[in-house]
Amino acid sequence: MAQREFTGRHALMIFVGVFGVIFAVNFFMAYSAVSTFPGLEVKNSYVASQSFDDRRAEQEALGWDVKAEAEAGQVRLYINDDQGAPVEVTALDATLGRATHTRDDSEPSFVFDGISYVAPVALGDGNWNIRMKAVARDGTEFTQRVVLHVKR
Repeated sequence: MAQREFTGRHALMIFVGVFGVIFAVNFFMAYSAVSTFPGLEVKNSYVASQSFDDRRAEQEALGWDVKAEAEAGQVRLYINDDQGAPVEVTALDATLGRATHTRDDSEPSFVFDGISYVAPVALGDGNWNIRMKAVARDGTEFTQRVVLHVKR
């Protein structure tokens, strides 16, 4: 059997093929990162940082503990004070969605049932986030991202 000669053309095809694969993978990864980015948290991070410590101290002074769970087509958001008693807030806005994209985001209408805030939401398995903003009776704004793990 005749042995084929390795030429410059072969070397060029291997070189172009390897770097073509690297370029394609990098392009795909960059596109995926940009297309699934949920957006900015704040318009100007410097301005937001100027009041961060004060807002954090006000929230910590409330002593609230926030937890979430999903069961039977409902999401329950527990807001308890430092004594473990349920807290009824004057306003609650929440966005429920995945951490990696905004495609599944929704704004459920939570209703206080005396123990927790309940909203009818059917969730698929995986990690979810509740980005909540609540207002205490004294007017203190409380913002938090609550992680919710759903397994069936």
